[in-house]
Amino acid sequence: MKIVHEAAELNAAPRPLAFVPTMGALHEGHLELVRQARKLGQTVVVSVFVNPTQFAPHEDFSRYPRNLERDAELAAGAGADYVYAPSVETMYPRDTMTQVVVPEVTDLYEGAARPGHFEGVATVVLKLFNQVRPTVALFGRKDLQQCAVIRRMVEDLNVPVELKFVPTFREPDGLAMSSRNVYLSETERRSAPLLYATLQSLASEMKKGEAAEPLLEEARSKLAKAGFELGYLDLISSHRFAPIADVAEDAAIVLAARLGKTRLIDNIEL
Repeated sequence: MKIVHEAAELNAAPRPLAFVPTMGALHEGHLELVRQARKLGQTVVVSVFVNPTQFAPHEDFSRYPRNLERDAELAAGAGADYVYAPSVETMYPRDTMTQVVVPEVTDLYEGAARPGHFEGVATVVLKLFNQVRPTVALFGRKDLQQCAVIRRMVEDLNVPVELKFVPTFREPDGLAMSSRNVYLSETERRSAPLLYATLQSLASEMKKGEAAEPLLEEARSKLAKAGFELGYLDLISSHRFAPIADVAEDAAIVLAARLGKTRLIDNIEL
């Protein structure tokens, strides 16, 4: 396994390439993406880049975990051939640069809660695609709105890459794996699995034909009483990323909630 810092160093990598973009702080969810990429029989490239343009000024960019040596060791163990770790100066050589804006699917939820976030995500992912030139790229479904944004960007801009969205990798108690889980206190960590348990219960009831909104209202109230500061909990179309009243073919339930100082997101697809 080789660590490279410039895109030109990937020119010698045997093609085709399977690509897993990350911000580092790798956990089993990331490593599952790498293992899935390995199964494709292609050269596997994992990027490690903490992207400043997707963080708001009040968010945790400065304290986001960074340990390239550890990340590279984990990536290699899961089957990566290359770790691409560009500098901020490599990715953003000018203060003012072209941005990728993806309409509609960024209007609500994480897009509304974190203005500018998805412009930063879409821009850096397109830049990474252009630098790495992969045949296929893999993303986790935990960040379901991010998946919708990248799907729309690839479709609209005719980006020549196949996308694979891998199911959320979870802790044994159901908590979606996330680099930010390390911020949870012991007490908060014990409470956090209630989010996925709530999603599972909602999905089960909605699949039986129960009306969505009363179920959602009841769940919102229960989570608030359990100490969660809810950002949203809605039934949506996972392609349009807009609310829907009834279960449809692309339906999903999405939520965001703050537990203490940690903001958690999760979803379940129906």
